[in-house]
Amino acid sequence: MPSDTSQDVRARGAGPHRQVAVLPVGSFEQHGPCLPLATDTLVACAIAREVAAAYPVHLLPPVTISCSHEHAAWPGTVSISSVTLHAVVRDIAESLRRSGIEALVVVNGHGGNYVLGNVVQESAGDGVRMALFPAPEDWEAARERAGVRTTLLSDMHAGEIETSILLHCHPELVRPGYETTDFLADDRRHLLTLGMAAYTESGVIGRPSLASAEKGKQLLAALADSFEAYFSLVASDEDEAVGRTPGVAGPEGLRRS
Repeated sequence: MPSDTSQDVRARGAGPHRQVAVLPVGSFEQHGPCLPLATDTLVACAIAREVAAAYPVHLLPPVTISCSHEHAAWPGTVSISSVTLHAVVRDIAESLRRSGIEALVVVNGHGGNYVLGNVVQESAGDGVRMALFPAPEDWEAARERAGVRTTLLSDMHAGEIETSILLHCHPELVRPGYETTDFLADDRRHLLTLGMAAYTESGVIGRPSLASAEKGKQLLAALADSFEAYFSLVASDEDEAVGRTPGVAGPEGLRRS
């Protein structure tokens, strides 16, 4: 949980830029036999903490339950509707605006949270500048820098990337056996209709056997570097052309699950 006081937030507000809040959004869903239900929240929080260590942002506590309906076949998974998630994020943005923080970056840890793209899309001109992070391009750059061997298409759920980040940040939460749970299912075109259970028995789609703590460390460092473009955009008082600004996230910014 963030440890800021009101005075910390006030001091940042005295800076030259628009104040920026960072909201991690995760999920509470199955992640196979070796990763916890809170994996997406832990990943989103890890990214947000890395960002907050490098940029003057107001780190918010996470949204821990989101849109995980495709994982409902596994015990422990809990979801809220996309309408509810939309309303929660909009309410948070409006509350921030009333307290003088006029920019919000949503750090999404779950690929099923498609509605977050709509929240950002609808924010144009409503008084709160918003962005969605990381985009697929950010994940791809991080994957290459960290030496992650699995492609983003194949590394869909509880795979090399998520396992690596947890091995780095929360190794005590990774259960033994992840080295032998690899499973690939690249053609998932009916995922939203049939759910994850139609594509994987274990709940894993990816190659966790390739994960390492060092890869997790490098992934987070690369994402923190990618955040610079987002921070510059949302913190600026000047409008910039979207087509020339890397890192403006819309619905396509949702990739990880």
